[in-house]
Amino acid sequence: MPRVPSDAAAHIGRRINATRRDRGLTQDEVAARSGIDSSNVRAYEGGRSMPSVHTLMRFADTLGVEPSELLIGLTLNMFVTDKEDGRRTRPVPK
Repeated sequence: MPRVPSDAAAHIGRRINATRRDRGLTQDEVAARSGIDSSNVRAYEGGRSMPSVHTLMRFADTLGVEPSELLIGLTLNMFVTDKEDGRRTRPVPK
């Protein structure tokens, strides 16, 4: 699970959180139903981690929505980029 905080991760996390709350589920219930560790559910909802496509699909399935529902409002400029051509680079280990 990439730990690259970005506006995109925060946006997706807010969408997951709002959908979960609309369904009346706790983070622990989502974790148990989806097989995603509860600490990871909290990290995704808090925007501290970017879910993979597979994880996003698991959230969507558990929450009873199409994966696209969790991406509504997401734009390219929300992603971390540091190259002029917009490609993301990996952080250099210290």
